[in-house]
Amino acid sequence: MQVMGVSGLPGSGKSFVSDVACEKGAIIVSMGDIIREEAKKRGESTKETAKNLRAEHGEYIVSELTVKKIKKLQEEGNTKAILVEGIRSPPEVDMFKENFDNFIIISIFANPEIRFKRLQKRMREDDSQDYAGFKKRDDTELGFGIGTVISLSDKLIINESDLESYIEEIRKTLEEIGL
Repeated sequence: MQVMGVSGLPGSGKSFVSDVACEKGAIIVSMGDIIREEAKKRGESTKETAKNLRAEHGEYIVSELTVKKIKKLQEEGNTKAILVEGIRSPPEVDMFKENFDNFIIISIFANPEIRFKRLQKRMREDDSQDYAGFKKRDDTELGFGIGTVISLSDKLIINESDLESYIEEIRKTLEEIGL
């Protein structure tokens, strides 16, 4: 079973990769959802929880929780691939590579102006509606090491054109890696 990851800064288009992978039979495991679930239990914001989890349990904690979830899914069978959405740090990549043979990282890039406009439309709880808040969130993500993850990816997709072209590029990339 192929296990792969997708990374990118907020608003880059990671969820579209997940949607297309799902259409092709993959199960999606979102690291952001794992953090959001934990934030809800703690009564914290997702940003606080992401930082606090790493401070309390080390930089590998979110990936450890994700690996456990994936291994449980593998035991249950019934899937040809699992896509991990939201990988943000080199230690997380290391954890996945240690646990899953041939682990592949796909990263999505879009410039900040495009991503900010997308987040303003999306309006999820952790999406800032002002540029200063958006920039601060990017700085936090970059502090986790996401820039290194993106720069060392196995595949990179640029998402700065129309949605139809982007979806086609995702399909092409997933076919190249056997999904």
